[in-house]
Amino acid sequence: MESRPSCSELVDRLSAGVDTPHRVYLAMGDCRFLVESNSADLHRELTSYFAPFLCAPGEADIRITALQSPVPDLGLKFTVKEPDPGKTKVKEEWADLPDGRVVRKRLTGLHFLFGEGRNLAVGDCEGNPNQIVNFVNNRFIERKLNDGCLLAHAAGVAVCETGMAMAGFSGMGKSTLALHLVSKGVTFVSNDRLMIRPGSPCPVMFGVAKHPRINPGTALHNPDLQDIITEQDKERFLRMSPEELWTLEHKYDALIDQLFGPDRFILQSPMRYLVLLNWRRDIAVTRIEEIDVHRRHDLLAAFMKDTGLFYLPSGRYAPTAADYADALQGCRVFEISGGVDFDHAADGCLRLLEKA
Repeated sequence: MESRPSCSELVDRLSAGVDTPHRVYLAMGDCRFLVESNSADLHRELTSYFAPFLCAPGEADIRITALQSPVPDLGLKFTVKEPDPGKTKVKEEWADLPDGRVVRKRLTGLHFLFGEGRNLAVGDCEGNPNQIVNFVNNRFIERKLNDGCLLAHAAGVAVCETGMAMAGFSGMGKSTLALHLVSKGVTFVSNDRLMIRPGSPCPVMFGVAKHPRINPGTALHNPDLQDIITEQDKERFLRMSPEELWTLEHKYDALIDQLFGPDRFILQSPMRYLVLLNWRRDIAVTRIEEIDVHRRHDLLAAFMKDTGLFYLPSGRYAPTAADYADALQGCRVFEISGGVDFDHAADGCLRLLEKA
């Protein structure tokens, strides 16, 4: 049997003698982070990206080190993570250790080591700051799941103490709908992941500190987002058909604080509504109808989310559709079907949020 080093041993070996003077302190709800690095460039990127969540230096619940370095050779045999359904490109592989895990990104060579409180990213961090952002957020997700939350594939917004989650199968436009609502004055909670904690009188939803990555069509049809696109690209995109824009593989970071101002991005809210997008790009009339989620597990599947490679459970984590339905006790659930109409859907969602 292959003898593998511990995660702690590898972290100590890779970080030995490397000074990490650049530090970012973050507050995500009641969880405090310290991200330290040997890279001034990465520090600037993270400080800008996580601006809504920066906090004063102090004790940290989760400490992460990101080292700019050549791609390491750990001498480990990795297992390939098969692509998601509908995808063909292998992006990740992993190796389990006695006290943790290593995930290696095939395209960038970045290695992520984590387990028993040790968290290290090593490789070309400066060239891939988005992957360091994801690593930070995955540490927060793991903490919340180990505290009893369920992971959901959903965006989230809130008005005061009223939160709404939005889910749908891939490409349905949950992030686009969320940004339509933010343009109408609603506060942003999360783009693509929510952690749901059952409670009374309703569940509580926790977002992750990740700004939306939007496609050109979303930016073109929202005046608050148009400045993200250069004039040259804007002219090119305007010549494309709606179908071409819908499928275009091109993304922009929509930094909430820069586009909509401060205090428009929070990470926690009572979850009083769940909206499930089940519409089509045709001329049908858009409908918004309340449903019994216990009878519509077919739609609930769009809300459920696998944890992926970056989660090491502290106990058993294998929730069923029934578990998700039970966790939504006290949350009203609506299906939006018919034709795609973001303005109509946003108006309907806003009416719900404002009358709660």
